Amino acid sequence: MKRRLATIAAVLVTLTASVLTFVAPAYAATGLHVSGRNIVEANGSNFIMRGINHMHTWYAGQTGSFADMKAAGANTVRVVLSGGRWTANTAADVTNVINLCKANRLICVLENHDTTGYGEDSAAYSLDQAVDYWVGLKSVLTGQENHVVINIGNEPIGNTNAGQWTAATVAAIQKMRSNGFEHLLMVDGPNWGQDWQYTMRDNAQTVLDADPLDNTVLSIHMYAVFNTAASIRNYLDVFQNNNWPVVIGEFGWQFAPGEVDDQTLMAEAQARGIGYLGWSWAGNTDPILDMTNGFDAASLTTWGERIVNGPNGLKATSREATIFGGVQPSSPAPSSPTPSSPSPSPSTPTGACTATYTITGQWQGGFQGDVKITAGSAAIRNWTVTWTYANGQTVANAWGATVTSSGTTVTARNAAWNGTLGAGASTNFGFLGSWTGTNGVPTVTCAAA
Repeated sequence: MKRRLATIAAVLVTLTASVLTFVAPAYAATGLHVSGRNIVEANGSNFIMRGINHMHTWYAGQTGSFADMKAAGANTVRVVLSGGRWTANTAADVTNVINLCKANRLICVLENHDTTGYGEDSAAYSLDQAVDYWVGLKSVLTGQENHVVINIGNEPIGNTNAGQWTAATVAAIQKMRSNGFEHLLMVDGPNWGQDWQYTMRDNAQTVLDADPLDNTVLSIHMYAVFNTAASIRNYLDVFQNNNWPVVIGEFGWQFAPGEVDDQTLMAEAQARGIGYLGWSWAGNTDPILDMTNGFDAASLTTWGERIVNGPNGLKATSREATIFGGVQPSSPAPSSPTPSSPSPSPSTPTGACTATYTITGQWQGGFQGDVKITAGSAAIRNWTVTWTYANGQTVANAWGATVTSSGTTVTARNAAWNGTLGAGASTNFGFLGSWTGTNGVPTVTCAAA
């Protein structure tokens, strides 16, 4: 009996030790990590990414953009890097990028762009090669777990054999962990990031289970595949219902029929508490995806206005990481001057503000417009802009202002967040409109209180 009791006692001790062993969290003791479907900081505070993509590897001299993106309301910047497909970003350069993020109170998502379209683009690198790049940077990444997320490879599989994504992603995660990385890892979907064949969606649990630290977040890139509210909601529902962590790592805006429904996307991200990172600050071959004109923070494009000042945009929803203090995003003066706008119509001064109407894009039957409001020599609390169309144009929808029409007269009133302007300060709102025959630029008036 004593022997049997001793055996039982030994078993209980072993079981107790096992329980104690597994109580400890799998993730690193410090740093950003996954908890359920949320990203949290080391202190347990939820962190929801509200950020911008920046094409650093091709525009390494645009270091002022980090401060500008912060001023636009971002709490995160996703930084494009290359390990050799383009000019390689060295350890010294990556260190400088991390320091720029930290100095501007931004969480830094570092991504290797070399993998873009692997299997379809012959120049693309494999995910295994991408991991080799990160291993080469380990000395400058270790210790940055509170501030840095590693996005192993951008859009790592094209449309050719998208099914290879699962095994390649599992192997990449495990290789990162076997090399001692404890960072929050981000993995993009196949199909150039858009996962239209649902390979990532259908194999998400397999990929997440492959991480021994349970510290991986999935990333979907939403462009033309997600051109309706239903397509966005249906895709995100699967992740939410399965309690899988996901962020929208890239997306553009609905600049033409059939493109991404950016307004629904941002609203759904806000409602679900998931992160989004818009593409991109500037420098695109197709400038329709630029948020600024020529990296000029004082000259937001229509897309820039939508994501910066829109109802679910950066300034309305972004919250700074608590490691920086967790304060609301500030709006310091941009770092670069305002260039002249194409085809502007200056307002007739009325009261204490002026406004400028600009056609920022036009196609058969439709156009995008932008109106810039500037306070006079004294601060204002509210503004109203009016104009009258002479050529039959109409406004279909708007962001950054409440816009109404009465016949040919259009009236725009400030939103709740952009009515107060300091002396000489400016804000913008944008809209989509229709036209037939002629799309002339009207004269606008601005009145303020």
